[in-house]
Amino acid sequence: MDIELEDILKYVKLGVRVVVFAGALVALVVAYLSIRTFLGNGPGGEGRISLEGLSGPNDVLIGAYLETKADALAQPAGSDDSPVTFTIKPGETPAEVGQRLLEARLISDAELFRRYVQYHGMDASIEAGEFTLRQTMTIPEVAQTLQRGLRNEQVVTIQEGMRLEQVATAVGNQTNIAAEEFLVLATTGWRNAGLGYGFLADLPPDATLEGFLFPETYRLAEEATAFDLVSRMLETFDARVTSDMRSAAANRGLTVYQMVTLASIVEREAVLEEERSTIAGVYHNRLRDGWFLGACPTVQYAMGAPGNWWPHFTLEATNFESPYNTYQNLGLPPGPICSPGLASIRSTAYPAETGYYYFLADCTKEDGSHLFATTQEEHNSNYVMCGGQAP
Repeated sequence: MDIELEDILKYVKLGVRVVVFAGALVALVVAYLSIRTFLGNGPGGEGRISLEGLSGPNDVLIGAYLETKADALAQPAGSDDSPVTFTIKPGETPAEVGQRLLEARLISDAELFRRYVQYHGMDASIEAGEFTLRQTMTIPEVAQTLQRGLRNEQVVTIQEGMRLEQVATAVGNQTNIAAEEFLVLATTGWRNAGLGYGFLADLPPDATLEGFLFPETYRLAEEATAFDLVSRMLETFDARVTSDMRSAAANRGLTVYQMVTLASIVEREAVLEEERSTIAGVYHNRLRDGWFLGACPTVQYAMGAPGNWWPHFTLEATNFESPYNTYQNLGLPPGPICSPGLASIRSTAYPAETGYYYFLADCTKEDGSHLFATTQEEHNSNYVMCGGQAP
């Protein structure tokens, strides 16, 4: 067959194009598999390249990866601007931090976070400590915030059963925050401070934050303000007091405010952990049946004064004129009398189901336990046994 030179040249050009196309296709496949392996998704399983000491070609690969994720880097995880406390423990890796940030809904892509801090050399400088983050922050903003560990932190411990004035004193003694500044914010200033917690809407118009400043040990930045600490306390309350607890209280006819009020009484009454739910059950029984609550701590709260916030209770004290005197006023007192711990709140939400209506300190023991009774006669007998006079 006769083949013209022109035809031969056409076939040669076509062959060259096929070879070039095939070579380019192979190069793309190799590059794709390399990136997948680098990112930990290739045939070899987890990525074989460590987060530390990366440079050269690997930086180029990460940079290219981040370029494709530019929109995701500029997009925050959510629209909730509420502050969230995030704690990094010593020794945590960027991968572990990224995963926990994802679980906390503070970022939307843990892998992207890890590669971002890796590429910018921030992975080795993420420090242990507590940080305030928000869903409205982007990954670069989160990463930058995590570079600032709490080198000079303040630590304040709020104990269960403290009333508001005692909490303020503890804050003033243990931090750079003035006690008076804290007290003003927690009594009247909080309403105009922009504290966006849903449970606060349940509070009466004249209520303070008594009962909601959750007792805990708080670690704060040196420059932390009263607002920062109050926000942390309310945030902790909101996280610890679960929706199940709130629903359980609601099923018993209690709002969150009323639940905390009753829990604060249980906190001041109970000494032994195993008695909390029983004491809570006694008060639930009294409330249900329209009895006077008859709680000594409510009168002590009313009589408290600087230097003696919890005065000794006597029978004469039951005549003290105050809306907090539950010997003279039916139902719950106007509000909480202290900061109850989680155990007291839980016991109030899930009280023991008993027939008890009475209790008094067990004079036969020195462990803080109580003697419980179902009837007035049983209670009188316990009272006489402990040195009292029968009514």
